[in-house]
Amino acid sequence: VLHTVKYYRDYLSHNIRPDGREFDKYRPILVNMGSVSTADGSAIAKVGRTTVVCGVKAELCQPKAETANEGFLIPNVELPPLCSPKFRPGPPTEQAQVATQLVADILKNSECLDLKSLCIFPDKLAWCLYADLICLDLDGSLIDACMIALIAALKSVTLPAIEYDAALDNKQVNMKDRKPLSITNIPSSTTFVMFDDKILIDPTVDEEELCTALVTIVVKKNELSFIHKPGGNSITDDQLLNCVEESKKRAEYLKLCVII
Repeated sequence: VLHTVKYYRDYLSHNIRPDGREFDKYRPILVNMGSVSTADGSAIAKVGRTTVVCGVKAELCQPKAETANEGFLIPNVELPPLCSPKFRPGPPTEQAQVATQLVADILKNSECLDLKSLCIFPDKLAWCLYADLICLDLDGSLIDACMIALIAALKSVTLPAIEYDAALDNKQVNMKDRKPLSITNIPSSTTFVMFDDKILIDPTVDEEELCTALVTIVVKKNELSFIHKPGGNSITDDQLLNCVEESKKRAEYLKLCVII
């Protein structure tokens, strides 16, 4: 398409998007848990064409001195050349680093996982969960797909029982006695874009590139948990409230349609 902005405006003037969706309609969501046999927990999530695979690896480590009774949950988002022609082989791109920090902030704000439950012995031994999120196909709403894949992967994690003798600094791992993680909150992320004065939910990558503003809203237990708006035009209070309400509806849809 030579004149992409005009192409989109022509569609949006008829209250429809080029892919046939109405402004408030999101794409189909698919989740497959336990996809990676070598990980302690894994899942693949598809939001439209956007595909993210998440693998969680559990390792034993020593807690930080300032949080002696807590373990760790460390996410890492990768955007390889495979997912989009925009990326080249090499060190992590700025977009990947921003996405990693955003996922970490969402997890922290939503208190998704009780980090104290990952502590085996204060100041001595705790679990560190490395969550690697690899995008296989990027077609917009990356953070939404990452959060679905991550929560589904965490739901499939089971940790072996550990017997620890602090006096001798001796640990024994019982691989047969495994317990699932205690997930306290399920954060649901929804991305919106503004095109002129119209707000579109669950944008494609073309819509994200052409939009005048983008906002990602995270809700948990029907409450607002996190908002991320990286620049762009301003959004009115009414528009933001509408986006929050749509996010709550989508969170309910995720509970019904996706086992997370």
